Amino acid sequence: MLEQTNNNHLMNNYAPLPVSFSHGSGARLWDEQGNEYLDALSGIAVCNLGHSHPAVTQAIQQQAEKLLHCSNVYQIDLQQKLAQQLTRLAGMDKVFFCNSGAEANEAAIKMARLHGHHQDIAMPHVVVMSHAFHGRTLNTLTATGNSKIQQGFEPLVQGFIRINYNDIEQLKALATRTDIAAVLLEPIQGEGGLTVADNPFLATIRQLCDENNWLMMLDEIQTGVSRTGRFLAYQHSDITPDIISMAKGLGNGVPIGACLAKGKAAELFTPGSHGTTFGGNPLACSAALAVLEQVEKNNLSAHVELIADRMFSNLKETLADVPGVIDIRGKGLMLGIELDRPCAELVKTALIEHKILINVTASNVIRLLPPLIINQKEADEIVARVSKLIKQFLSN
Repeated sequence: MLEQTNNNHLMNNYAPLPVSFSHGSGARLWDEQGNEYLDALSGIAVCNLGHSHPAVTQAIQQQAEKLLHCSNVYQIDLQQKLAQQLTRLAGMDKVFFCNSGAEANEAAIKMARLHGHHQDIAMPHVVVMSHAFHGRTLNTLTATGNSKIQQGFEPLVQGFIRINYNDIEQLKALATRTDIAAVLLEPIQGEGGLTVADNPFLATIRQLCDENNWLMMLDEIQTGVSRTGRFLAYQHSDITPDIISMAKGLGNGVPIGACLAKGKAAELFTPGSHGTTFGGNPLACSAALAVLEQVEKNNLSAHVELIADRMFSNLKETLADVPGVIDIRGKGLMLGIELDRPCAELVKTALIEHKILINVTASNVIRLLPPLIINQKEADEIVARVSKLIKQFLSN
């Protein structure tokens, strides 16, 4: 474990736990003292293929020897190749590459405003959800439904209308407004406590968007790249959005974001309307291509469904009669265990005492986001350690 010192030149954005990892393999991590940990967080849904995946490592090494960056002033063949593969898997037409989820959502919001202005709307609005999380730039922070992290950054950005998640009647009531350009939501709210959008909710949003010429925009940053048992979470339903934002698992740790669009939305950006210095660089694209190849080659979505069913059933059985466990929910390997009390302290307890990486969202929901490549033994081990952690906590 690292000792806290005063010789720290980092800004105080985080309160890091007293461990520094030196290396990892698959679903395992080791700290600088050689202690082994089980990773049930994947860098918050980033390392979907696990740590040090050989195909991703090889792609990065080979590309680093050739070309890291050149600029979008010039054609980038790897970017074209990645765009072809990603749009095919996502069911979209075109893509803009950037560096993060927040940037992908920024691009989506800018596209919504362009769409609104094309309809002569002077101040286009985007409908967003309670308890949403879309990023920490000013636009995405405003779209986020968490007043705590917005404090101190006022004035926030105009042009957003908030409704309750899964409350379609609130959205229907907005249909008479003439200043709405788009609806933005997550198919599963990760930071909001692992709440899943009802299929009828998504279907009616699609219907209302079609009827009112609104864009349906899905934030699939955390749910994407087979996390839920489909390449994208929307593919569990019968709808198709106009715009999708992606990031996290797309590069397995190499920063890359993507804003994908279909139909009329795919034509909104024109040269000079939006851009990026590093987005879609050869290194990031080579890593993402390796990820997509592994996802398809190993039929990762089907594997996720099998492992997730096992974990969900085992968690339900192990915690069935435990007082204080309110709910176990999620989809695929995006699982939440809701307790009847705040439990943020469990992140540290899990790390120090149980040698497992977890997360807590919405103050009382334990979030599990293990690497998608975990086997049955590792899945059972996660359930055993987390169940023991919860039982010990609730018994005190």
